[in-house]
Amino acid sequence: MPLKINPNFIKKIQMNNELLITLGIIALIIFSSLLTVTQGTIAVVTLFGKYRRILQPGLRFKIPIIEQIYRRVSIQNQSIEMEFQAVTIDQANVYFKSMLLYSVLDSEEETIKKVAFKFISNKDLMQALIRTIEGSIRAYVASQKQSEILGRRHELVDSVKNQIDNTLEMWGYHLIDLQINDITFDQAIIESMSRVVASNNLKAAAENEGQALLITKTKAAEADGNATKIAALAEKEAAMLRGQGVALFRQEVAKGMSEAADEMKAANLDTNVILFSMWTEAIKNFAEYGNGNTIFLDGSAEGMQRTMKQIQAMISTKDKEA
Repeated sequence: MPLKINPNFIKKIQMNNELLITLGIIALIIFSSLLTVTQGTIAVVTLFGKYRRILQPGLRFKIPIIEQIYRRVSIQNQSIEMEFQAVTIDQANVYFKSMLLYSVLDSEEETIKKVAFKFISNKDLMQALIRTIEGSIRAYVASQKQSEILGRRHELVDSVKNQIDNTLEMWGYHLIDLQINDITFDQAIIESMSRVVASNNLKAAAENEGQALLITKTKAAEADGNATKIAALAEKEAAMLRGQGVALFRQEVAKGMSEAADEMKAANLDTNVILFSMWTEAIKNFAEYGNGNTIFLDGSAEGMQRTMKQIQAMISTKDKEA
């Protein structure tokens, strides 16, 4: 007996299949219309190949099939490293290693639109950046001498910055920093520069050594001069003290003899004894200070007084000269 299928059952199955297909299509449409824009990027949407709008970071919706994501523009800082050669005005080769740090000017729609459609790809943008920077540096180096390049690194950077910053702004980008990390020359030039530096170092060392020796000798001369001056002052003061001591001694001796003479006169004694003592003391001093002068000695009382006065005059003259 053949199996009979209820037409209503078949119809129900067909309806269920159609519903599943419809739900699948709806799910596919919904899924294809949702997209995630990651943080730090902005999506550029086109409609049939023409710019439509931009999508900010987050979960976003687009019209399926007819709207397409043309490009995702990074608004984060980006860098590029470069190595290239330039030639100075005196035909010396200079080798540079540099790094450029840049970013999108802002996240405004017009800026993002300019960035998205200015170049076909990021590769083309990198090539344009490299050519622009190399051209600016080579133009600056070509107007400088080899000996001036190292000392004008900051001027070089400032000159290149001023030129490429305007160019980047026209492309929708902003220059953050340009660093020239290394500047080198041909080996022959490096060796020549090393010899010049070594010569300058030797010259500076010799000058420093000579200056140090001059300072040492000057200090030693000053010290010797001060010592001589101090010794002379000390000798002068000592001589003054000796003279004062001798004068004081003579005053005391004269005072003592005068008192002794008065006492001897009061006792009716001969004062010639005191005169004789003074005479012999004068003869002793004359022997010390006479400087070869000659006097004639007279043993009488009047002669001893006269001789003693002559000797005292000679000694006084000697003391004044001292």
